Amino acid sequence: MSIENLEQIAQAMVATGKGIIAVDESTGTIKKRFEAAGVENTEENRRAYRELLLTTPNLGEHISGAILFDETIRQKTKDGVPLVEAMKKAGIIPGIKVDKGPVPLAGFPGDVVTEGLDGLRDRLKEYAQLGAQFAKWRAVIKITEDNPSSTAIEANMHALARYAALCQEAGLVPMVEPEVLMDDAESKHDIDVSYEVHEAVLRSLFNALYEQNVMLEGTILKVSMVIPGKYAPKDAQVGPEDVAEATVRVLKSCVPATLPGIVFLSGGQSDEQATEHLNLINQMGPHPWPVSFSYGRALVAEALKIWSKDQQKNWAEAQKAVYARAQENGAAALGQWKKR
Repeated sequence: MSIENLEQIAQAMVATGKGIIAVDESTGTIKKRFEAAGVENTEENRRAYRELLLTTPNLGEHISGAILFDETIRQKTKDGVPLVEAMKKAGIIPGIKVDKGPVPLAGFPGDVVTEGLDGLRDRLKEYAQLGAQFAKWRAVIKITEDNPSSTAIEANMHALARYAALCQEAGLVPMVEPEVLMDDAESKHDIDVSYEVHEAVLRSLFNALYEQNVMLEGTILKVSMVIPGKYAPKDAQVGPEDVAEATVRVLKSCVPATLPGIVFLSGGQSDEQATEHLNLINQMGPHPWPVSFSYGRALVAEALKIWSKDQQKNWAEAQKAVYARAQENGAAALGQWKKR
């Protein structure tokens, strides 16, 4: 696939007022979410839940794409239509999570590195045949007294860049996701430390992408916001304006203007916080790139709660909740969200 095609897909992923829904929880993660909601973690329940989200009426008005899990990209709706086909019909671009998750980084206690590069070329080829048009890889950066080490940052950003190059070779837009955790059990850092780590991570990422010949015009950045740790002392917590200001500052100092767009993850924030921060960030524009969202929990938590109470009866009501959250975040992507 030519760079023009990759550019077009990347631009469509960050179309004005639209964002990306993440429904790529691993089987372990969705088990936890289901258990908390009182839903049995069976393949059929996972399929039905993801169908519920992806076939929400008019979702394509505010959602440009969806990140799927390996199981989901192979599944069909209850009417026998491949989910990928149903998505494309609704104007939603199919994406696929391809990393194998973080494991401890040998020699660096407390740091982790994401695995999944072995055999990735063949997996990407298969996903492209199954209809995926973009892929996602998440690197996890933990902040503690001793972490992250510069080795952990470099190892993770090198892996992200190698993954991105393989994606483009396979004709898929890479979504590179360096997540600086704010809700880890040891997340006690203030906003200044969060800023410094984000800056080091983003500089390392774009150096690595450049070294691996990744075409930025066909790449999307999914990134965390500059937020103090969840368990930081009370006097280290800050208001939404401070989060927005620090986030914009670090992005403008580290992210090249050639990038087609940036989407935020909601990691650890409440639904409303994630929307409010995104809205404020967009009100501080114009920015060199579109700034939107790629939320999981912050888009679907309410719907899961409704659906879990009665899967048949509450189907339409749960879909309304998904649509409402997509609409609110679509407004925030334009800087036009109004607090309820």
